[in-house]
Amino acid sequence: MTTDSISAGFTLTQGTLLGGRVTYRQPSAGYRTGIEPVLLAASVAARPGERVVEGGTGAGAGVLCLAARLPGVIAIGVERDAALAQLAQANIEANGFALARVDAGDIRDLPAEPRFDHAIANPPWHEPLGTASPTPMREAAKRATPGLLEAWTGRLGRSLRQGGTLTLLVPATLTAQALDAVTKAGCGGATLLPLWPRPGQEARLLLLRATKTGRGPCRILPGLVLHEGDGFSAEARAILWEGAALTWR
Repeated sequence: MTTDSISAGFTLTQGTLLGGRVTYRQPSAGYRTGIEPVLLAASVAARPGERVVEGGTGAGAGVLCLAARLPGVIAIGVERDAALAQLAQANIEANGFALARVDAGDIRDLPAEPRFDHAIANPPWHEPLGTASPTPMREAAKRATPGLLEAWTGRLGRSLRQGGTLTLLVPATLTAQALDAVTKAGCGGATLLPLWPRPGQEARLLLLRATKTGRGPCRILPGLVLHEGDGFSAEARAILWEGAALTWR
């Protein structure tokens, strides 16, 4: 990776996503993009012309992967840090994704009328009383204030059209809280997809998908094993490097 600076005042690193299909700049310090936004983008089964919103898009990794995987889909990110939103928009333009954009603003201020077919988010979840990060940007990206998960989920749920999907990536320890939040947001028929670090290891993260006005019992799927041997599993590599869809099974 190479580094440069932008007017926002932080140093950037230059890298790629999806095995080089997407160029991606992000701050060199603070919260660094992991595999979470790539998995979230891969979890969406959107058709051309449908609208997808990502809450808390950061430097735009999720929106970029959505635009690369699903060229006919309108992908919109919302990011409250104005400098990060500017960077995410610059990343979109650098990749030539005409149907994608990032808006600066708080997800809790998203208009409540049903405008989207799908919504995704990896909400901040670190406990309020936990040890603070010395980097303000990382602290803002990861620290959950009281009621934040319910507030984000409620606003995203209200922005969905009937039959639209809401997908969250959350820690396994917050499963009950997340299920309660999506129910209050008017979404049902929840499906949980655990992300196993390795075969036989406890899942620390999971994907939760629910449908606006959906019905039916909550289901837990076999999930995705992320690592095998010395690297990623074949299924994880196909998603992270080749842009394959994440299969809900």
